[in-house]
Amino acid sequence: MDLDDCHNFDDFRILAKKKLPSPIFHYIDGGSDDEITLKRNTNSFNSCDLIPNVLNGVENPDLTTTIFGRKINMPLFLSPTAMQRLYHPDGDKASARAAEKFGTMYSMSTMANTSIEEISNISSGPKLFQLYVHKDKSITDDLVERCKRANFDGLCLTVDTIVAGNRERDHRTGFTTPPKLTFKSLVDFAVKPKWVFDYFTNKKFELSNVKNKTDKGTNITKSVIEYINEQYDPGMNWKDAEYIVKKWNGPFALKGIMSLEDVERAIDIGCTAVMISNHGGRQLDGSLSPFDQIKEISDKFGDKVEIILDGGIRRGTHVIKALAAGAKACSFGKGYLFSLSAGGQKGVEKMLQNMHNEIKRNMKLMGCKNLKELNSSKLAYR
Repeated sequence: MDLDDCHNFDDFRILAKKKLPSPIFHYIDGGSDDEITLKRNTNSFNSCDLIPNVLNGVENPDLTTTIFGRKINMPLFLSPTAMQRLYHPDGDKASARAAEKFGTMYSMSTMANTSIEEISNISSGPKLFQLYVHKDKSITDDLVERCKRANFDGLCLTVDTIVAGNRERDHRTGFTTPPKLTFKSLVDFAVKPKWVFDYFTNKKFELSNVKNKTDKGTNITKSVIEYINEQYDPGMNWKDAEYIVKKWNGPFALKGIMSLEDVERAIDIGCTAVMISNHGGRQLDGSLSPFDQIKEISDKFGDKVEIILDGGIRRGTHVIKALAAGAKACSFGKGYLFSLSAGGQKGVEKMLQNMHNEIKRNMKLMGCKNLKELNSSKLAYR
């Protein structure tokens, strides 16, 4: 099996599983606790059906939309995900280049293995930076200032990770960052010699955006879960968020919002966008899926803020349903991480091409000439 055989999300997942050591694969694939929310994120799209219109003469539907002040060529972009060099030696560089090629947005995590400046130098495409608030507030200030100098288009603050979720798969596989070869994990790594060779012969593993502010950025001896619990500020509050919004003074989203009350407060502190997300089912298990909330949030706030659905996207029809329910765009993480693992930049490009083809084809089948024609009249809820 190779990239040419990858026609959908599951194909990329299968190929990634063949290439990655088991702990790394399951770090992408898993969720928290019983993984109920992880499954619900995708299954929730089956709670409604599409209602197409025919004979509308749709030859070349317009898939463009605008988020964070930038026009993107498809209503799907790359969510911020940490430590992409775990999955391929090129990591964020591969993802950023693929996103630029397709005219969509690349998002960078605070916990990336590539620096803000490196990405700015290799990509002129739309770019979003995702902040985590550390206990050391100077880290946050430093990241914001660097993003300004590097001409990132927007910032998002992740607000659902003040403590790490209970990711039991990681406990079972012994996942750590950087990976440590223990007796328990030795076999899992030994059967993937190419991954081991690439990992140990490339640049030293580091958290490039924080390495000069904390020794945890270069001397990571504990798991990512322990890093989150030690370094992130569990006391983060609305005043902290408002401070960052004002310091950035540009397009800004809170990522990890799920309630109407929190959307309203985000608007009040000056956010231009909200990313409706439960962290891919990796934090609070048993919570609603983003798609469960989109319609209600859009009905109340759709004319006041850009609404982005983050989580559960596997198909072009999922994107279409989200937009019909009121989202302005969608973002996904697992989909492109599996494709990055499967084939680096070419893998991410193949995934984006597949999704672009699906969205465009299904827009034609829906009889919609542009994304604005996707509205609640196109959905029938069960």
